[in-house]
Amino acid sequence: MSKSGLASRRTELIIVLGALTAFAPLAIDMYLPAFPTLAQVFVTDTGHVQTTLAAFFLAFALGQAFWGPLADRYGRRRPLMVGLVLFMAASIACTMAPSITALAMLRFVQGLAACASVVIARAVVRDVFPASEAIPIFAALMLVTGLAPILAPLLGGQLLVTVGWESVFWFLAIFAGGCLLAVILRLPESLAPSMHRSLAPGAVLATYVGLIRDRRFLMPSLAGGCAIAGMFAYIAGAPFVLIEMYGIPERHFGWVFGANAMGFVIVAQINARIARKVDPARMIRTAGLVQILACLVLLTVAWSGTHSLVLTLAPLFVCIASLGLLMPNTSAIAMASFPDRAGAASALLGTMQFSLAAIASGLVGILHDGTARPMATAITLGAMFGMLAGRKVDASVLKRR
Repeated sequence: MSKSGLASRRTELIIVLGALTAFAPLAIDMYLPAFPTLAQVFVTDTGHVQTTLAAFFLAFALGQAFWGPLADRYGRRRPLMVGLVLFMAASIACTMAPSITALAMLRFVQGLAACASVVIARAVVRDVFPASEAIPIFAALMLVTGLAPILAPLLGGQLLVTVGWESVFWFLAIFAGGCLLAVILRLPESLAPSMHRSLAPGAVLATYVGLIRDRRFLMPSLAGGCAIAGMFAYIAGAPFVLIEMYGIPERHFGWVFGANAMGFVIVAQINARIARKVDPARMIRTAGLVQILACLVLLTVAWSGTHSLVLTLAPLFVCIASLGLLMPNTSAIAMASFPDRAGAASALLGTMQFSLAAIASGLVGILHDGTARPMATAITLGAMFGMLAGRKVDASVLKRR
């Protein structure tokens, strides 16, 4: 194949993998504008509607550990197609949910199914691309992850107003169908038969224990997971802090939220440009230091009672933008040493990230006291523990070809 053909095939593969990583942000953010409508339709309150989001988060945090071993046993394509079909079915069923309880249960199934695409997309990156190229590829996937929270609520809001809340789930079903077609036609099997692993419970448990005990996996996973935890603490606390404390109108909140997401996207793309020139471990340490400094400003403002929107937004922007350096690098390093266990490594990486995220977001709710202190404290704790883990990350494996 010519160089132009190889470049075209590479771009095509990245687009398919990027679409697969979009399931979680789309499924989470697209229906947020429909919360008031769902409360009216199902004659319930906002708290019960929020259980549909919590059900998705819980399934997405725990379900990744299920798909990783399947992908290492049966290859990437078959489990991925099963997950996509299950996601389509659950999305269609959501449009016919008779109660808010039924919708929450179906959202749990959606979360389980969405795990397949995210876990297997990371595993395919490890299968197909050399370790030295992993950071730019993960940075490209972060472009989708960062843009989806900006665009999804806008698209969901338009569908809600023009068609109805059911259209959000029909869109998700159609999107899954398009991804399924792309997988069937354009995503070849990337796991060699000789790399298939046992699905016996003892073997699966041994694989996960081995990964957790291996510092090459554990340290970058913790560094990235703690950073993700800080981001979810921000997501959980920002609506109250920005809308209720600082009086930002709800219709403008999305622009503030989107500006921070855009900072993350821009830094991730800068990361892709400099990945071959700068030591990834150095970038992780630098990003961790910058993040902790921004967190200290945020923490000082929150605990001093200083009512300054600028001094709150500026460090928040820096904290979120720094993830553009942390996430691609930590993901690439964590996956690099385990080509024979890429599915399990991807699954455990995701489970750790979202479990820490659930703890952080829950902490913000438990400590809620009518100030910005719980959010600032949770973000700072995530940055602090992430920086400590980041100092022990060894990126030398990415130099091997």
